[in-house]
Amino acid sequence: MTVELKPVCINNWYECTQLTVKQEQLYVFPAPVVYWIAESKYVDEFELRAIYSEEVPVGFLVFCTRPDKDDNCWIPALMIDHKHQGKGYGKAAMEILIQLMSDSNCTRIMIGHRPDNLIAGRMYEALGFLKASEEVIDGEIVRLLQISN
Repeated sequence: MTVELKPVCINNWYECTQLTVKQEQLYVFPAPVVYWIAESKYVDEFELRAIYSEEVPVGFLVFCTRPDKDDNCWIPALMIDHKHQGKGYGKAAMEILIQLMSDSNCTRIMIGHRPDNLIAGRMYEALGFLKASEEVIDGEIVRLLQISN
């Protein structure tokens, strides 16, 4: 399986807007991709990437290029299209993203997920993300990956 992250641009933005989660997952990923594209035009630190496999868009993610006041670099969104879930694309994309963020001097990567999204929780744990707190914050479990550069 080949996975690559491509910047969202004039050539693929519409294709990205066609990516969707399953109907029963809308509570996990309620904002459509077009929302993230629009928001990125006003939030300077948001970077968007389309997740591709064999030149086919299979997912989408958003990450921050600058750390917040606590030196955390956030991943606000990760989604795999409903037709491509369960094939390992999410984990492969996250591995690439972690390396990309690490190369840009992020030392603390933060991500959140809904408490009942057990698949995401297991995947993030397998990648080394630990719970940043036992409490649920804004409806999500927040996880931290400490990078040693």
